[in-house]
Amino acid sequence: MTGEKTVSFSQMKDGTKDDYLLLAEFEKEFHTMTADRILAELERHGEATLEGYKITRLEHGLQAATRAEADGADLDWIVGALLHDIGDGLAPQNHDRFSAEVVRPYVRWDVAWCIEHHGIFQMLYYGRHYGWDENARDEFKDHPCFNSCAEFCERWDQSSFDPAYESKPLEYWAPMVREVFGRKAYDPAVIREGYVSQLVR
Repeated sequence: MTGEKTVSFSQMKDGTKDDYLLLAEFEKEFHTMTADRILAELERHGEATLEGYKITRLEHGLQAATRAEADGADLDWIVGALLHDIGDGLAPQNHDRFSAEVVRPYVRWDVAWCIEHHGIFQMLYYGRHYGWDENARDEFKDHPCFNSCAEFCERWDQSSFDPAYESKPLEYWAPMVREVFGRKAYDPAVIREGYVSQLVR
């Protein structure tokens, strides 16, 4: 950081108002580059095959997004499908919750909820092979987003491991990612708490 203005403190409790106003300016610029970091992480997902699968982690997301768009899903669902596994690299044991926190400030609450819970919903397809409860998702059967998450997994997630499927490239989705992450964080008009949207038009 040589030559760049920095704060005066070495402990946060000693910071001045000017220090924190300076940090706020840097944070503003940092926030504007969130979409760039998201897209870079997706590119990293394309560097190696998803261990044991026939496709890369990136291709899985691209397929999910392509299927969502083909079903007539709106922007939030499409970007949600693209990014539902964005946490795989850093949080493999809780990637669903990690991924949800990445998108939560910028998409409708029902989209974030489905991303957060898709891991347990996906167990329907494979849980029995590990001796796990394949119906563990039933604990959420009374939640308003239950059907949305079940449909998300059935239509866009579990079906998107096909090496023969022609998905649209990352460059196609980049403007959508930029639009979503360019929104004001936690805007009530975007989040629409309690509203459950349709996946398929």
